[in-house]
Amino acid sequence: MKLRIKSFLLPLFTGLILFTWVIAGLFYYQASHPAGESEQLIMIRIPPGATLKQIATKLKDRNLILSASSFRLLTNIQNKHTQVQAGEYELSQSMLPMDILLTITSGKTILYPVTIPEGYRITEIAQLLASKGLANKDAFIKKCRNISWMDSLKIPSDSLEGYLFPETYHFSKHTSERKIIQTMLDTFKERVVNQKLLDLVKRSSFSLHEIITLASLIEKETGMDEERKHISSVFHNRLRKKMLLQTDPTVIYAIEEFDGNIRKKDLSIDSPYNTYRYKGLPPGPIASPGLKSITAALSPIKTNHFYFVSRKDGSHHFSSSLEEHNNAVRRYQLRKVKNR
Repeated sequence: MKLRIKSFLLPLFTGLILFTWVIAGLFYYQASHPAGESEQLIMIRIPPGATLKQIATKLKDRNLILSASSFRLLTNIQNKHTQVQAGEYELSQSMLPMDILLTITSGKTILYPVTIPEGYRITEIAQLLASKGLANKDAFIKKCRNISWMDSLKIPSDSLEGYLFPETYHFSKHTSERKIIQTMLDTFKERVVNQKLLDLVKRSSFSLHEIITLASLIEKETGMDEERKHISSVFHNRLRKKMLLQTDPTVIYAIEEFDGNIRKKDLSIDSPYNTYRYKGLPPGPIASPGLKSITAALSPIKTNHFYFVSRKDGSHHFSSSLEEHNNAVRRYQLRKVKNR
């Protein structure tokens, strides 16, 4: 009887060993060989909360791996089942399964460039990011107005207006709004908060916040580099004389639904940002100034000018007296537009 059992178990045991070898060999082959030879990049999007099974199935459906189950087993063996990160990745059929696994656990997702222009407001930055699918507009604005965050950053304002540095950034589709904002703040610190600039601030009669505020006015008034320090001199001269700054961009900032036209009634809006009504600088920046405008705010040229008016060609006419300014307004603003 014992002999019969042994003779029965031996081939069964041998069969199990052979079966295990076959399965192990199949797994080894599927987990160590690419799905194909094509090097053409295929974009794979892994949504937040996706399970390993869902991810492996998606990779198999796109012919990027030979077996979903083998890929899952490989992931578990490597103890990386909790390290897969959401995002968009570029993969190819010629990649080894291990390389695919390393890619989707590295966080090196597809990055999209976005250029924040100088002079953009928080709302405009939010709209730009939303148009590229990089952020939720309302969530972005809300985080930029988080008072507790302002306090932790020691920014004496009710928003991060002016501190989101205008630059070209690269973000993935799953970068959080907070991470995007923090990246812009870090760039501001890197580009603006340096010893040379801080020394200039200390030698001035303004705080850094006031300089950024003044720079934002300069940024909104001119796009010509050669005029920035001249515009700055007018503002400095008016502040020194305790004159109203009377700059239209601050009125526009105070208007909730601006339609593109400033009317006479708008100049009397009761807002601390209305420099036609309240003396001194507004309580905070009205846009994100670039480095040139910040430098201009700190280093104005010396002039006796107190007024400027647009020539409607991108440049401005500067005046020392109200009479000269009124003549310039009649010349450049009130004259009839002639057909070219």
